[in-house]
Amino acid sequence: MTIKQLSVFIENHPGNLNKVLAVIAENDINIKALTIADTADFGIVRLIVSDPQKALNALRDKHFSVQLQDILSVEMNPEPGSLYHILNLFATENVSLEYVYAFSYGSKSILVLRTDNREKAVDIIRRNNLKSVTEADLK
Repeated sequence: MTIKQLSVFIENHPGNLNKVLAVIAENDINIKALTIADTADFGIVRLIVSDPQKALNALRDKHFSVQLQDILSVEMNPEPGSLYHILNLFATENVSLEYVYAFSYGSKSILVLRTDNREKAVDIIRRNNLKSVTEADLK
């Protein structure tokens, strides 16, 4: 039901994202998804990669502030309204979303989310027969 995600905290300066990407590339790690949340001064780069533990160690060795987290992920149907339908399940049960992003992997569309109530979110996923995505699904 979960996949590993790296969250890297960086200052918002030209070239800093490339420094993160260089470490990933130099360690022969494939990026499957990437999103950035930023403010005027700082950003959080969220990555799903082929070898999360190796990436974590490599980034820490280069003195990046990085965390490895388990996040929820489900497969979306490739049709209009699919994202709305899934997110509405959480809204209807008053589960707040801290962040959401989506990406395609092969022929699949994957929704990644973090909520304020993980247990309730997992229950919603199970009760509504949403297809969970695991690390094995992304190989």
